[in-house]
Amino acid sequence: MSPVKANFLLEDKVKEELESLVPSGKRSKVVNEAIKKELLRLKRKKLTERLLLLRSQGPRIPIEEILKALKENRRKH
Repeated sequence: MSPVKANFLLEDKVKEELESLVPSGKRSKVVNEAIKKELLRLKRKKLTERLLLLRSQGPRIPIEEILKALKENRRKH
C-alpha cells in the first residue's frame, strides 16, 4: 500500500520522546507500526468481548462432547 498523509496531534512528551529516540527518517515507520499494533490490540479486545458474550449466551457443552465432535469431524475429512 502506498502511504498517505494523516494529521493528528501528539502529546508534547510523546513528541519529544519520538524525536529524541527515533531518527527523523524513521519516525513515520515507527508511528505506523505503533498504530498497527494498537489497532490489532483493539480488534482482539473487541473480538474477545464478543466471544465472551456469545459464550455466556450459548449452551454449556462439556469438553468431552466437544473433543468427540472434533475427532468425528476430522475422521470424516
